[in-house]
Amino acid sequence: MKNRRLFILMTTVAILLFIPLIAMQFSDEVNWNIIDFIAAAVLLLVAVFTYELISRNVKSPKNRTILSMVLLIIFLLIWAELAVGIFGTPFAGS
Repeated sequence: MKNRRLFILMTTVAILLFIPLIAMQFSDEVNWNIIDFIAAAVLLLVAVFTYELISRNVKSPKNRTILSMVLLIIFLLIWAELAVGIFGTPFAGS
């Protein structure tokens, strides 16, 4: 059961990475290079595996929900920073 859930999460990551790849074929506005795909894959995989650790190890539904929301917020902040540079770090997108 747990392996099936992990398989579904990994498939979701792959599908999410195919979205910009397909969009690049139809629009010049989406212009990712290999580094962008690697960064997105690493970010998504770290989030997926961290969520999996939270869901397996935290027994309290309240604590699991809180940790999952914190993970989601951290994920979105890092994604936004890499995309447009909301904090102005050297890792920010152009």
